[in-house]
Amino acid sequence: MINMSNKDIITLLHGAGGSYMHSLIKNVFMKLNDNYGEVGLEMLDDAAVINDTVISTDSFIVRPIFFKGGDIGRLSVSGTVNDIAMMGGNPIALSLAIVMEEGFPLSDLEKIVDSIKKTAEEADVHIVTGDTKVMEKGSLDKIIINTSGIGNRPPQLDYNINTLRKNRQPSRWLVPTNLRPGDKIIVSGTIGDHEISILSSREGIGFEANVKSDVAPLNKLMLKLLEVGGIADAKDPTRGGLADLLNDWSEKSGLGIYIKEEDIPVREEVRAAVEFLGMDILELSNEGKVVLAVSPEYEKDVLEELHSDPLGKYATTIGEVRKDISGVIMETVIGGQRYVGRPIGSPVPRIC
Repeated sequence: MINMSNKDIITLLHGAGGSYMHSLIKNVFMKLNDNYGEVGLEMLDDAAVINDTVISTDSFIVRPIFFKGGDIGRLSVSGTVNDIAMMGGNPIALSLAIVMEEGFPLSDLEKIVDSIKKTAEEADVHIVTGDTKVMEKGSLDKIIINTSGIGNRPPQLDYNINTLRKNRQPSRWLVPTNLRPGDKIIVSGTIGDHEISILSSREGIGFEANVKSDVAPLNKLMLKLLEVGGIADAKDPTRGGLADLLNDWSEKSGLGIYIKEEDIPVREEVRAAVEFLGMDILELSNEGKVVLAVSPEYEKDVLEELHSDPLGKYATTIGEVRKDISGVIMETVIGGQRYVGRPIGSPVPRIC
C-alpha cells in the first residue's frame, strides 16, 4: 500500500489563493510558460496581454450558488470582467461554459442565466460563445461555471500611463513593477464582505450575519479612475484577500508596503463575525473591491473620484509603498507593528 502525504496530492488549499496555490502554479503550471505576449504567463497575473488584447479566464465553484448579495451567475461575469479591468483593459466580450449535475433544477438555471444577463448588461459586455455539459448525478456538486473574456486597450489607459512618466518608466499596462516608493495604497471600500456573506449563507455553520456580498463588475469605475491618472497598479483582493495581494505586489516590485490597521475600512458586522470565527480580516475574499497603488500627487483626486461612485463610497488610503522595509508591515491599532505574511490559503473553501 502506498502512503501519500499532502505534498503528493492536491488539497483544497491548492485552490485557495495563498502560498499553496502559488507554489503549485510555480512548480507545475509554469512549465507551460514560453514568454509569449506583452504580459504573459511569467507575470503570474490574473490576465494576459497579446497584441493589445487583454485575455482572462476563471472558473466558479461557489457554495451556496445563491447567497446574500449575489449568486454564481453574477460572480462569473464580475470575476472575469474585473480581471481584465485590473490590467487596465476594457472588457468587451465573454465566453460562458456551464457544467451541471444531472437533476439540476431548470428553475435555478434560469435564475442564474437571468443574473448573468443582467450583470453583463451592467458591465456593458457581451456573451458571445459558450458550452454546456451535464455530468452524472453525484459526480458534481450542482454546477460549475467558466467565463473567459477579452478586452481592448482604452484611451484612458494611455492617458494614465503618461501621467506616471513624470516620475518613473512604467509598463504600458497596470502591473506591480510600476510601483515606486511613496505610492499610496488605496482600497475602494470595506473588506471581507463577500467571504462573510458566503459563510453566513451556508447551512450548518450555526452563524448568521446581516452582510451582503460586494460582488460587482468594476470596469466602469476603473475607466473613470484611469481618466484621473496616477494609477500604477490595480488588483481586486479575491482569494487570499488583502494579505495575499499586498505580498504579491511586494514580491514582484521588490519594495516594502506599510499599512495602518486603523485605516482599513471594515463593516462592524464583518468585524464582529471575524472575531467570533477567529479569522484574519486581511485574508478574507472580496469580489467588488479594488486596491490601487497611486502616485502620491494623484491621491486626493483618485479618492474624490472613488467617493463620487457608489462602488467607492468608503474608499480610503491604508498605507504606502516603501523602500526601507521588506515585505508587508502593518501598524496595529495599539501602536505596534505586525508582519503580514502571505496566507496559506483562504480559510473558507469554495468562496468563488
